[in-house]
Amino acid sequence: MSEDIRQILDRLRDRPDNPVARARRMVEAHVPEDRRGPGWARHWRELEAYLELPGRWIGGERIEDDG
Repeated sequence: MSEDIRQILDRLRDRPDNPVARARRMVEAHVPEDRRGPGWARHWRELEAYLELPGRWIGGERIEDDG
């Protein structure tokens, strides 16, 4: 079995606790790499980190429209 296939199978076997990581897997199953824009991985890492460090979001002051 090639190393690429082994890595894919290992990722599929492991179910991450982070719901964003699970969502990323589902989305990436439908969006080919050549259609993913710049910042794709960074976007997902930031969302994953947001859940791993609740209350530690580094951003500006909350505005009323932030929800």
